[in-house]
Amino acid sequence: MNDSIELTGADGFTFSAYLAKPTGEPKGRVVVIQEIFGVNDHIREVCDGYAEAGYVALAPALFDRVGRGIELGYEGDDMTQGVEIAMGKLEMPNTMSDVQAAIDYLASDGKVGVVGYCFGGLLTWLSAASANNIACASGYYGGGIAQSIEKTPKVPTILHFGELDAHIPMPDVKSIDEAYPEVMVYTYDADHGFNCDHRASYNESAAALARQRTLGFFEHYLG
Repeated sequence: MNDSIELTGADGFTFSAYLAKPTGEPKGRVVVIQEIFGVNDHIREVCDGYAEAGYVALAPALFDRVGRGIELGYEGDDMTQGVEIAMGKLEMPNTMSDVQAAIDYLASDGKVGVVGYCFGGLLTWLSAASANNIACASGYYGGGIAQSIEKTPKVPTILHFGELDAHIPMPDVKSIDEAYPEVMVYTYDADHGFNCDHRASYNESAAALARQRTLGFFEHYLG
């Protein structure tokens, strides 16, 4: 079952979120944090995939503070617009407050994990360091993590990076790995965005392996 719900941030701002539920008793609960393209078809499909694996999955629409219903594609002007919104128009305290609202919505029923992609990968790292009510975090190709390396995760965390990713150089990945030996840092023979089958950079084998690792991680810490 899936649905659109409304959440409320700490400042009273109301925004939408996509909710997908499994059939039967959930294994756990997962907040899915979007890329710079909004809660689009791909992010809804990611949520549906976690629901099929037995998890309640919730994707907060973090771009609602700029405009309701922003859903972007992966090329040209959409890419430019996504970067402008994520890096220029959102205010990080409000964004993290909205992530926390999504976590809190799920936490009333049990343990919550966080997983995020691209922009959401960075927010996953920040959530692992500062969010309340989360049990674990899995971040995919989060640009800016190396520049926020002082943010120490408080919960078990794993990270996934593409070795061919021009946006996140391997020296940055190495610096994260060396700074936090307790964080499992996985690399793949793949490019940025390898999990997204709507992108030319999609890598089926890397996406499948990263998903397998993330699901095993969630089963351990959310079960």
